[in-house]
Amino acid sequence: MTELAALEDPKTRAVNERHGDDHGVNLGKLRAIAKRLRTQQELAVRLWETDDTAARLLAILVCRPKAFGRDEPDAMLREARAPKVHDWLVNHVVKKNPHAEELRVAWLADPDPVVAGAGWALTTERVAKRPDGLDLAGLLDVVEAEMKDAPPRLQWAMNHCLARIGIEHAGLRARAVGIGERLEVLKDYPTSAGCTSPFAPVWIAEMVRRQDAAKTA
Repeated sequence: MTELAALEDPKTRAVNERHGDDHGVNLGKLRAIAKRLRTQQELAVRLWETDDTAARLLAILVCRPKAFGRDEPDAMLREARAPKVHDWLVNHVVKKNPHAEELRVAWLADPDPVVAGAGWALTTERVAKRPDGLDLAGLLDVVEAEMKDAPPRLQWAMNHCLARIGIEHAGLRARAVGIGERLEVLKDYPTSAGCTSPFAPVWIAEMVRRQDAAKTA
């Protein structure tokens, strides 16, 4: 904790706070500490218990994802205030946990939009890597009915799933693009030069173009 406090930088904090993350530690330096510490499950648990955002990010990097039971990731997700902690927890811990599928199903139906967003993030992972057994058309039905008015973080996760369905599944691509065009979610999202817009129709078109280019290269 002393080492993390010494890395606190006001400019970094100002940038992070604009995204809802209450810490001022450069993530590259945080990863360097994690690389030095390697996996330490007991330390990870103690770091998480501090309720400090930088410490929790470090905890995620040094924990052993498969060591957590079913209820621990659920409790951690509900405790995670900062978006970066939420995202890292889902991507670095829950996706590697043996209870990921059970949590995905439970979280999709959760009334808390942040928790539901985690369920959609796990669903997006399955859409891309293990779509067998998923009702993709049913997912599009839910997106079409609920995404427009969803809270920001849930909306972002649903939009990502919409785009991934369109990118990965040619038979549903036209419908996914049509939903994006009608709802116009993130249509005007500011996008830096060289980056792909998160607006689903543009995102889908660009990724499919890259896939086609790679096949003909």
